[in-house]
Amino acid sequence: MTRVATNSNFQSALLDLQRAQSRQQDAQNRIATGKVATDLSGFGRGAETLTALKAADARLSGFIATGEAVKARLDTQALAFDRLIESTDIAREAVANALAAGRFDGLMLELEGAFQSAQGALNLKHQGAYLFAGARTTDMPVEASTLTDLAAEPTLDDVFSNDQLVSSSRLDDTMVVSTGFLANEIGGPLMEVLRAVQAYHTGPNGPITGRLDDAGKAFLQQQLAAFDSAREGTVLASARNGALQNRVEALLTAQEAQQLQLGDLIGNRTDADMSQAVTDLNLSQIAIQASAQVINQLRDVSLLNLLR
Repeated sequence: MTRVATNSNFQSALLDLQRAQSRQQDAQNRIATGKVATDLSGFGRGAETLTALKAADARLSGFIATGEAVKARLDTQALAFDRLIESTDIAREAVANALAAGRFDGLMLELEGAFQSAQGALNLKHQGAYLFAGARTTDMPVEASTLTDLAAEPTLDDVFSNDQLVSSSRLDDTMVVSTGFLANEIGGPLMEVLRAVQAYHTGPNGPITGRLDDAGKAFLQQQLAAFDSAREGTVLASARNGALQNRVEALLTAQEAQQLQLGDLIGNRTDADMSQAVTDLNLSQIAIQASAQVINQLRDVSLLNLLR
């Protein structure tokens, strides 16, 4: 007598169908997401390495974001330095031209314009914060708005309201760079010269207009050297800022290249092989159809059918 056992056949066919459906779902997920798996458990023993790579990538992204912010700040500072140097040049040229012509009408108006430009450079903002105010980023570093206000301050220190905390930034795991400048350091020499000229203008030997006597000319001649000294200090500060710009740009280039390499390493572990995924999907669909046909045929292979 031949024994017919349909239960075990059904179970085997059903398991084959479930496995084929699971393979189909996996292939569909890879095609839809482009990834090998949607969570770390899907990467097996490679999950630990993948976690470390992603942590390194996240840390590098933070440094790149900081570097880009610092670069933008340095670019704005470069504009401020250019404007401050230009203001110094305008003031010196105005005095030199007046001395050469022997006429001083309008000199103080030209110096007033140079002061306004310098004050604007020292009070320049970046992202809503004063660049050269130290930690007091909400306070205007130079509040004097005219040469008269400038000369009215008791001392040069009273002209500036910045503190002495220079901003710094961490650009990578080992590099912390001071990227800030203080208004009193970069603008102090120029403001001191302008204060001296304004004080002479309103003092007993003034005003500076028309034709000056020899003492007045000698005084202005001395200020030319002071303007040159103020310009030299600003140029040196601008050069330091430029060196920082180059350093930050070089570091950003290196970090971006490193991040590309990390992206490739992560992609090699997480990105799905799309051609293989499509092949797996087709094979799983064929397997599902075959398993379904087997199950359908097993419906007719029954002891009851043989008994009939």
